This record gives sequence, C-alpha cells and structure tokens, in this order.
Amino acid sequence: MRLDNASNIFLAARSDSDPKVFRVSAEMDHDVDPLLLQAALEETYDRYPLYHAVMRRGVFWYYLQDSSLRPVVTPEEEHTCAALYQVDRRNLLFRVVHHERRISLEVFHALSDGTGALWFLTDLLDSYVRLRHPEPLEPGESDPEAPAADQLDTPEQASDLHADPSEAAADALGLTPDSFAHYFRRHRRKDAKADDPPTSENGPAPQNTPAPEAAPTPQPSRRPAGLGRRTVHGVHRVRGTRTPDNRTRLVELSMPATQVLSLARAEGVSMTMYLTGLFFEAVRLSSGGLGRSQTIAASVPVNLRQFFPSNSPRNFFATVRVEHTYGQGDDSLGAICRGLEEQFRPEATPEALERKLRRFIRFERMPLLRILPRGIKDVILGLVNVANNRGLTVAVSNLGRVALPEPAESRVRRMMFHVAAVRPQFCSMSHDGILTVSFTSPFTETDHVREFARMLAVGGVDVSVAATRVTEDEVAEVTDVSDAAEVGP
Repeated sequence: MRLDNASNIFLAARSDSDPKVFRVSAEMDHDVDPLLLQAALEETYDRYPLYHAVMRRGVFWYYLQDSSLRPVVTPEEEHTCAALYQVDRRNLLFRVVHHERRISLEVFHALSDGTGALWFLTDLLDSYVRLRHPEPLEPGESDPEAPAADQLDTPEQASDLHADPSEAAADALGLTPDSFAHYFRRHRRKDAKADDPPTSENGPAPQNTPAPEAAPTPQPSRRPAGLGRRTVHGVHRVRGTRTPDNRTRLVELSMPATQVLSLARAEGVSMTMYLTGLFFEAVRLSSGGLGRSQTIAASVPVNLRQFFPSNSPRNFFATVRVEHTYGQGDDSLGAICRGLEEQFRPEATPEALERKLRRFIRFERMPLLRILPRGIKDVILGLVNVANNRGLTVAVSNLGRVALPEPAESRVRRMMFHVAAVRPQFCSMSHDGILTVSFTSPFTETDHVREFARMLAVGGVDVSVAATRVTEDEVAEVTDVSDAAEVGP
C-alpha cells in the first residue's frame, strides 16, 4: 500500500536528530503490571491492521506491507522518541514501553498521526484496566475533577475519542484507506460529504484532535487582508548547543487546565493561540530581544477529520502557519494572541484547507515527479522541508482535553504527548483536569521553558516542572546519587 500525502515528507525529512517519532503517554494510578500490559497489547494489536505494517522501499515510492510480526512490551530503557524506522529492516513502526506508573506509545509519524495513535492508546488502556480490574467500579469511584463540557476550549482543541472501542470493525481486512486520496486526489463529488467517509477498522473518528506535527506544504496559504504577507527572510531561528547524542531534550510542565483556560478566555482567544503567544514571548525574552530577525513564526496542525470525516488512523492533517513581527505595533501578550487567532481562523476552514491540500497533491502527482526514482523524490521533498523550516521558529500542537471510556477514565491521571523535534516545540493535552505542556528541543538550553513557566506563574497558574537529563554532567549527577544510595551512609 502506497503511503499517504504526509508520510512521504516524514521519510524524506527524517534525520538522526529528528527521527520523526512521537510519543503519547498515560500516567496510571498504580505501578504498571508488564504481563497484563502485554496481554492488553496483544488484544489491541489484533484490532489495528495498520499497526501490523512494516515500511518497504520501492523503485518509485515507499510503501507499507502487512507483516506477521508481534509487538512486545518493554521497560523504558532508551531515550524518548528513539528512532523506529531503520532502512530495509522489517520491524514494526511503533513500540509500547512502561516505566513505573507510565504507559507510553511511540509511533513513527509516517505510519499514523496523533489521532490514530490516541485511538490505539485509548483501546490499549481500556483493555489493560479491564484486565487488571475485572470487577465493576464502585458507585462514586469516577473522578469528579475533570472539567465539565462547558469548560472545554474551542472545537479544534476538544478531543472526543470513539465512544465505544469494543464496536471497532472486527471484520476489517488489509490496511486502511488514504483519506487524502479520498477527498483531494480526484475531483470531489458533491455527495462526498459527512455521509460518505472512508471506512476503517477503528470505529467513528474523533472530530477535533489535532495531530502532533504536520507535513509542510510547498506553497504558503493565503493570508487574511490587513495581516501582511508571509515573512520568510528575517524569521528568527532559535540556536543552541546540540545534545551530545542527538537525543531529544524534554521538559514537562503540568498545571490545572482551568487556570490556563481562564487566562486564554480573558484575552478572547483559544487555548492553543494563548499558549502559542506565550511561547513567542518566552522565545523573545530568552533570546535577549531576538536580534536582527524580529519575526517569530509557528506551525500549527489542524486535524482534517473535523471537516472531512474519516475513520482511518493514517495521517490526515494539515498545517497553518502563524507569525508575529515585533516592533510593528502592539507587542503585548494579549495583542499577540489575538493577532495569531485572526491569522489562524480563516486558514483553518474547510475551503482554505482543501485549496492548500489540492495544490500539494497536484505537485506530488506531477507526471515528471511520478516517474522519478524514489531517491530523487527524497531529495526534492527534503529540499521542500528545508525551505519550510527556514520560515519557522517553533512548532506547536494541542491534542486538547481527552476523555477515556470507563473504567480507564477513572484509573488514568495525567496524559502527555511530545515529538522528536528539529526546532523548539511544545505539545499539550489535558486529562483529569491537568494540562501537560511538553517542550522538546534538539538543544540542551531550556531558557525559553523557564520564561514560559515564569509567565504562567505570574498569571496565577500553579506549575510543576519535570525534565529529562541529556548532558554528561546531568547523567553523572544521577549516577553519583544512585551510587551513594547503593553504598549507603
């Protein structure tokens, strides 16, 4: 099966520092039982034919091939988002790891997007909790702290997972359809709307879950009148010290979701745009003023399923680019956030997204490009990716508030996700009333995260911080503490 529109970019753009892997995690209310987790994985895996696939290289394109491989749960021993795809090796394109109370699903982005991974993880959690707690919940055991429906953010940030995973289509055969091809590759029929989505093995699709990161498009989309043209030259680029072995630097901030939502509503913007504006300010402050390049730009993914219904767990999303140039007007945080919202809204409509994707697919299906060998296509798509990166400072993604089916809902605490990053990026999601904002970067420096947390704290948000150790000194510090603990007083 040929890859979808987004996946070809991920294969061409992957590198040692950015293997195009993302992680979605759940923190349980107990230490994870590996044997039960393996049993739950076996059950879930059989319901997702897509996740059986391995990556193969053809003369003209990469393609997915079904396999008889079986996944094995492992303790977390590698650094986060370690490479999954290895050229010409028949290995699965995802892994499930556990550490203390945390269950993590890591996925190669060419296989699936954040929505598809979230479907898989929620079914895995549901199976695991049912195996561990076969007895029904006691009355009143459900956690009452999750925000009510009227506390949710704007539609593109609310996550509504398929309500009954047990009703997934057990009779699904083969791999799943390409929603890009269904909606954008041919002239769309007038009746190809919500009542005619491509089918798959995974039940109804969530309508409002953005993907972790989206593939770039070669042409900039149209910008609303009065907001100026897209700035490419002069866009600020964050620079820093690379981590010693190209591992991802990860810092997690946890906070009450309602506190941040109140700050966003006070500015009249969605939570995603509020956090993006805050990120812009954190980058500016941590850089000492940005220098000569006064424009900060971000890539924001949009889940296409909310406009073009699809049940497929394969990649199905696009990106919207937003920016702010300092020194050309009101640079207060509120003004920045509102400006970003004004840019984002018109570009995140079905009409604007369809225009953008049809342009990209026309480029992909040019007769000359189609007959070029795969290696040359990789070079061309890699150059497209480089050009896209030059016009970006950071990337952001918000999976929104996630509600799991019972009994998993009552047994899961925080949920988190993040991606291996070629530039500073944050990913956010909330569960059980806790918003987790995960910053990833290829650099050791975390000054922008410190500024981000400081501004939230000034706004009255209770923030807690956790960070991975990536430098030799940080790892040595942990080793020294461990040795001291073993020796004793």
